[in-house]
Amino acid sequence: MFSEELEKISWEGTTESILSKTEADVMRALGKEHCDMDDFMALISPAASPYLEPMARLNKKYTEERFGKTISLFIPLYLTNSCTNSCVYCGFHISNPMKRTILTFEEMENEYKAIKKLGPFENLLLVTGENPAKAGVDYLAKALDIAKPYFSNLKIEVMPLKAEEYKELTRHGMNGVICFQETYHKANYNIYHPRGMKANFEWRVNGFDRMGQAGVHSIGMGVLIGLEKEWRTDLTMMAYHLRYLQKHYWRTKYSVNFPRMCPSENGGFQPNVVMNDKELAQLTFAMRIFDHDVDISFSTREPAYIRDNMAGLGVTTMSAGSKTDPGGYYSYPQQLEQFHVTDERAAADVEAALRKMGVEPVWKDWDASFDMVRQ
Repeated sequence: MFSEELEKISWEGTTESILSKTEADVMRALGKEHCDMDDFMALISPAASPYLEPMARLNKKYTEERFGKTISLFIPLYLTNSCTNSCVYCGFHISNPMKRTILTFEEMENEYKAIKKLGPFENLLLVTGENPAKAGVDYLAKALDIAKPYFSNLKIEVMPLKAEEYKELTRHGMNGVICFQETYHKANYNIYHPRGMKANFEWRVNGFDRMGQAGVHSIGMGVLIGLEKEWRTDLTMMAYHLRYLQKHYWRTKYSVNFPRMCPSENGGFQPNVVMNDKELAQLTFAMRIFDHDVDISFSTREPAYIRDNMAGLGVTTMSAGSKTDPGGYYSYPQQLEQFHVTDERAAADVEAALRKMGVEPVWKDWDASFDMVRQ
């Protein structure tokens, strides 16, 4: 399990290593076809900040070689804002005085139909708060069953599950799982997640192993930028985790996400660090140079100008037309959002902007038939 590997990696030592990188380390990393962890630390270090232009050129080269001039578009659907956790930064915090909504199966189908009218979406992400008693595996299985006639690629972003539960959901059409570790700093993790099932650091970080053991086709991972001041160290830990997973579950496809935190509405938690646009670009470039094959996803947390300009420069997947409260496409409940959407453009406007930049939007990039064994 990765928690055992993580114990061998010093947070403080990693931070010192990143900050000690020199111009020579950066140039050496840029000259290599395949980078190791030390190279990744050089590329995200302050020493690499003057080298954004050559990093961008390499990004464009590697992205087009692997993905072409394309962006895969998906849309999230929040099934419920009911949650038993007390994450200090989240709008779904259990102590937040708000109306909790759990979509009925009829309401789900209405939302699915409404989404199809927004654009030719085939990639759907089903999202829930973490409340297994009210929105557990049986509920998710039914949600997937209802969604299958409408979408070819179904992913979930829910509480970490057991391996056998992931296997069960794959039988109902689930193709991928996204889970944010949020931060890999174990010593500080419970400051941000004091109560609820999410307070168990090991259960969460080892959830990715359970996904791999269950044979999940696609695994998405992420760090929430703003929790830890040393964001470079957090992202290095995620890069270690990515390499570990690729070694042990090599048949699986991986994606990464590193959204910048917005202030929540549950008492005004403010980010401990604010990453600027230049640093976000450097991180994205570093990740693509480090791994040519991983999907890099930007959500609607990011403003339109950032998403448009990063399309083709490492980023390969984007959400579009997102709502972050339960439902929202067929019905418009006046609930509290989990986080504020910055890019509020309709899916058609996102598509038009991408095409204007010479990038082809891809609405469907996976189908169950792709994985069928042909005799």
